[in-house]
Amino acid sequence: MRIDVVSIFPEYLSALDLSLIGKARQQGLLELTVTDLREFTTDRHRTVDDTPYGGGAGMVMKPEPWAAALGAVLGGGPAPAGERPVLVVPSPAGEVFTQATARELALREHLVFACGRYEGIDERVVDWSREHFEVRPMSLGDYVLNGGEVAVLAMVEAVGRLVPGVVGNPESLVEESHADGLLEYPVYTKPALWRDRPVPEVLLSGHHGRIARWRRDRQLQRTAARRPDLVASLDPAGLDRADRAVLAEAGWVVSGGHVVRAGDGASGEPVA
Repeated sequence: MRIDVVSIFPEYLSALDLSLIGKARQQGLLELTVTDLREFTTDRHRTVDDTPYGGGAGMVMKPEPWAAALGAVLGGGPAPAGERPVLVVPSPAGEVFTQATARELALREHLVFACGRYEGIDERVVDWSREHFEVRPMSLGDYVLNGGEVAVLAMVEAVGRLVPGVVGNPESLVEESHADGLLEYPVYTKPALWRDRPVPEVLLSGHHGRIARWRRDRQLQRTAARRPDLVASLDPAGLDRADRAVLAEAGWVVSGGHVVRAGDGASGEPVA
C-alpha cells in the first residue's frame, strides 16, 4: 500500500517511524511519504494561508500550494488501472471514521491525506481534487483539533495495521473492539491473583466453550453500558438465546426486527 501525507508540519508525522507501522515501512509493506506543503509555495515567506473572503476569524489555507502539492503526489507513481487514489481530508465536517472505514481503506492501493490547518483548506481545492481523486472528508469525532495531523496519525495506524503482514498475529484483528460490532471483552495476564484481585475463575478452567461464552457475555454487557448506540445497531439474526438473555438483563429486547431498549414502547420477543 502507498500512503502520502501532505502537511506544513512534516515532523509531526515522525511517530509513523515507530512501532508496527515503522516496521511495516522498513519491510516494504507500507510505502509512506510525508510531503511539506511549504515546498510548493512561491514567495520568500513560504506563505500557505490568507484571510477569508466574507470576513470572519482565522485564516484559510491557499489553494495553489495545495494543488501543486497534490499534483506532485499524483505524479509520484502510476495509479492502478481504473482506480483513482483516495484523498482523505480530515475535517470536523466530514464523515465519521470508523473501523468499517479502516477496513474499506485498507483494501485500496493508494491513500493521500491532506492535513489542513487554521480554518481549513479553500473549498475549491476539494472541488478540484474530485477530478483526480476519490475525495473523502473525514472526522475522528464530534470535536475540533488544531490541525489534521493528529487525525491522520490515528487513521494511518487504524488502516495500516489491517494491511496483511503488518500485525504479526492476524487473529488479534478478529478478537478486538468493533470487529463484530461490539466492544472487546476485558483481558487479564499473570499473576492469577494481584493485590487481592483474582482473574475470573472461568479463564483458568481451560474449558474453551465456557471461556468463549464468558467473553461474549462481557462484550455484550460492556457495549450495553458504554456504547448503547452499538447495541441498537446489532442485527437480531446474529443473537442467540444466551445473547438475548444477557441483553435483557441490561435492559434491551428484540422488537420488530430491531434491538431496542425495554420500555420504549416495545414488548420484546421471547428469548429463543
